[in-house]
Amino acid sequence: MRNPYVPANAILSRKHIENTAKDLQTFEFIFEDKKQAENFDFICGQFAMVSIDGVGEAPFGIASSPLEKDFIQFTVKRYSKGILTNALYSLSEGEKLGIRGPFGNGYPMKELEGKNILIVGGGFALTTLRSVVKFVLHQANRAKYGKLTMLAAAREPCEMLYREDMAEWSKRNDIEVVQAIDKPAEGWDGQVGFAAEVLEKMTPDAKNTYTLICGPQIMIKTCINVLGKLNFTPDKIINSLEMKMKCGIGKCGRCNIGNKYICKDGPVFTYEQLLKLGAEY
Repeated sequence: MRNPYVPANAILSRKHIENTAKDLQTFEFIFEDKKQAENFDFICGQFAMVSIDGVGEAPFGIASSPLEKDFIQFTVKRYSKGILTNALYSLSEGEKLGIRGPFGNGYPMKELEGKNILIVGGGFALTTLRSVVKFVLHQANRAKYGKLTMLAAAREPCEMLYREDMAEWSKRNDIEVVQAIDKPAEGWDGQVGFAAEVLEKMTPDAKNTYTLICGPQIMIKTCINVLGKLNFTPDKIINSLEMKMKCGIGKCGRCNIGNKYICKDGPVFTYEQLLKLGAEY
């Protein structure tokens, strides 16, 4: 087995600016060693640790689909005081860094076959949900799943991720895409309101439907409340707590909730599981 502490070398092949503020970018990497690339099998919802020598490392959700074998993508938000994110943004195509993983449990894509899927994502937490959408929409998979609905929420238009993907998906007849921002903005023709408010207006049918949620903690909690009103049972509400990921292998002890480690037992939990963890979450 490969040592989980040792990162694989990867080369930055492309980076793409996602917003007008230029503080959200998608980075595409290819593994230097083809064997390591073949061995990097992951599930939608999993994450990896990205490292730069002499700088440090941090966990990022995988934004590409497991079926995209030639590369791996991460969408990263740049912070003014973020040492690693600033170093990552300064990389040029062709430069190297380290990737170790994948870690976490991922979304239960096999169990979701034959089910309708409602996706609710907020801000740059859309990353692993993008992986799900691309996976489900792939021609090899689309017939395996039922209705696919996506609610993408952001504070303002310039923070909305994957605009090109959204435009492409909106043209299809096998996915419904709803985009929402917190407050009205000039030129915006999508929904206006917080994610939970827009979700309630959408009135999704709970029958045979599972909801995948990823976003800020307050967004997750308010959306769960709405889903409860709409008769979604706790076992059909699936949450990603990726904002709590740390070392990836359960050694640092900084991601635990109760007796669970987010990086090993999660980051994906049903609401039914979270209820058993008590008031800490």
